[in-house]
Amino acid sequence: MYTISNRLKMGSIILMVVGLLGIGYGFMIAPATVAEAKEMVAAHGDSHDTNTTHVESADDDHGVVEEHHDEGHDAAHDEHVLHQLQNKPWAALYVAAFFFFMIALGVLAFYAVQRASQAGWSPILFRVMEGITSYIVPGGIIVFVILVMSVLHMNHLFVWMDPDVVAHDRLLQGKAGYLNTTFFLVRAAIFLGGWILYREYSRKLSLAQDEATDNANFKLNFRISAAFLVFYLISESIMSWDWIMSVDPHWFSTLFGWYVFASMFVSGITMIALVTIYLKSKGYLEEVNDSHIHDLAKFMFGISIFWTYLWFSQFMLIWYANIPEEVTYYITRIEDYNLPFFGMVAMNFVFPVLILMNSDFKRMNWFVVMAGIVVLAGHYLDVFIMIMPATVGDQWYIGIPEIGAVLFFAGLFVFWIFRAMGTVPLQPKRNPYIEESRHFHY
Repeated sequence: MYTISNRLKMGSIILMVVGLLGIGYGFMIAPATVAEAKEMVAAHGDSHDTNTTHVESADDDHGVVEEHHDEGHDAAHDEHVLHQLQNKPWAALYVAAFFFFMIALGVLAFYAVQRASQAGWSPILFRVMEGITSYIVPGGIIVFVILVMSVLHMNHLFVWMDPDVVAHDRLLQGKAGYLNTTFFLVRAAIFLGGWILYREYSRKLSLAQDEATDNANFKLNFRISAAFLVFYLISESIMSWDWIMSVDPHWFSTLFGWYVFASMFVSGITMIALVTIYLKSKGYLEEVNDSHIHDLAKFMFGISIFWTYLWFSQFMLIWYANIPEEVTYYITRIEDYNLPFFGMVAMNFVFPVLILMNSDFKRMNWFVVMAGIVVLAGHYLDVFIMIMPATVGDQWYIGIPEIGAVLFFAGLFVFWIFRAMGTVPLQPKRNPYIEESRHFHY
């Protein structure tokens, strides 16, 4: 049975403490007034001119109107910048919270696929998958709390939650039947409840199978996993619209649910590979061989290509059509987030494809680890790019709040999943395919 080492436990706690300090610092320095926001923008050398400018006019009356109009426009702009800067620590927190939660959710989907397909190669990795999916409970609760805080107007992450904005926006008024705070939270609660319920019940059946004298638990797990995948595909798509796409409520993409799914799926598979390699290096999972790692690396390679296909399909069609309401989404990201936007594509496609294309490299642990770290960093940037432009605009930079949020959730994630894996044996005993998995070679 695996026991979390004191070094790993202490390292996780230190990450959480340092991360909390960074998050707290971000909230402390957030401006409270327009004047403080102007000072902060000036300190960071922002290119936007927040000073008022007036148009000269030969007609004095017309000049007064122009001046008042400019003053009103500048006041609105200053208020907008204030909201962006106040959003910065919230957005950093939300991006990191969602990123680590989506890793666990991606693993849950992969686990359900293995159960529903009755795969013979993967049962030896089930305890690793079940350990990682344990983070869905704390991670999901944290994300839900952030959503509730948004509904309570403690931040400005979701602009459609502001009644004043909706009152002057006919498009948002037309979407009010779906984008309203009560229905929003009800949907979130249903999705989280369904994901957590499946995870807990499936794990219960998995552990019960070890002590059973027949395969009844295994067969029931197969049936509920197949049913869960239907629920998962529907709920994941709607979740991606609610939790991510609605930060840009004027924009939509019919591919967005699949796009987010591909990101969380490859991130989850990558985490399974990294945790498996770590445990094997510590003397656990002795029966995991190079073929198991090779298969995980193949999934990393294949889903990275699938993600790129979806990214390019979404980007190319919108960019080529050049419809103002749609293309604005990408213009904002290319102009204000040029390096992370294109860097993310290189990290999520070019790097893993070049590294993992060779079959021999997929069997070398350090190659898989190197590719995995880059893939995870790239998909964190992917979530960053999806959230930040709509919440902080061009006032972004990766500073202490962003780093602190990543450190805190990384520490919590590592501590939680390894603690969960230490409560039960790391290898199933009576899975009907366990012998096939132990002798998996090709």
